[in-house]
Amino acid sequence: MRRVLLIGSGEVGAKHATALLRTGGMDLVGVADPSPVVAPPAGVPLCARWETALEVLAPDMVVVATPPGTALRAARSAARCGASVLVEKPVTLDPAELAPAPEDRRIFVAFQPHFAPGLAGLLDEAPAVRRAQVRLVCRRDRAYYRSWRARYATAGGVLHQQAIHGLALALRLLPSSPISSCTAQVHRVRRWAESEDRITATTGFEDGTVLAVDARVDSVDEPRCHEVTLYLADGRRVYVRGQNLEAGLGNPLTAPGDLELRQAMYQALPAPCDAGPRHPSLFPLTHLARTLEVIAHAYRTARRVPEPGTAA
Repeated sequence: MRRVLLIGSGEVGAKHATALLRTGGMDLVGVADPSPVVAPPAGVPLCARWETALEVLAPDMVVVATPPGTALRAARSAARCGASVLVEKPVTLDPAELAPAPEDRRIFVAFQPHFAPGLAGLLDEAPAVRRAQVRLVCRRDRAYYRSWRARYATAGGVLHQQAIHGLALALRLLPSSPISSCTAQVHRVRRWAESEDRITATTGFEDGTVLAVDARVDSVDEPRCHEVTLYLADGRRVYVRGQNLEAGLGNPLTAPGDLELRQAMYQALPAPCDAGPRHPSLFPLTHLARTLEVIAHAYRTARRVPEPGTAA
């Protein structure tokens, strides 16, 4: 039985708490948050400071579900205490903060959609990908942009908060080559927060590979989706489908739910004494730096598209 500490008791933390309580082999021994938005489950103690919780509860597994910046500090504190750590994206908005530290080998980014059907085999196979397209369509209402999500400086944009699942998967499959060009456009119409409503970006790399993304959170008529299309060197195309990649390479009608994907993610996390990850879909913290570099480059070079009007 694994002793699990959850750091962060907001909207996302509450989802983790529910899933952990329903996952075999997991014992949620505490929640750490100085100002919890959601009360911990009945019978689970609440600690104001994660440092205290780490010392008193001695967990061997920690799930970090806090905003960027805080997340990285908490994750590294937990790893230094010897725990295996899952940390919610985007962890930080600054890729420079992910300069490798010794404790990072115990930290993994929590991307549960990467446990969708067929993706483990795809990552193991590592096919030669020449172009990848990420498409995200959803709708976020005004209530979503509350608290820390209201400002780009604390939450990041659509690519950090929404499309990062698909971007991270695509960049794991593309060769690791320096950025050679980027053309991006940012659209801000509703102005409910500092973040944009839509961004399109095409990033070229020195080896000739390309990553394209079209991500919007203001859709009214389009069906919700978050999908990745891979164009292979041999001419084939591979489609990763779903509202949030959850169908993977399988049938969207039989795709696993969020709970099942979270359970697979928790169970794949290696114990502190294990030599390495148990599952190819686990995403090491150090590998996240490339994704954040591509995202930062897109926003840094993006052209702001002026559009009249604001939403009521």
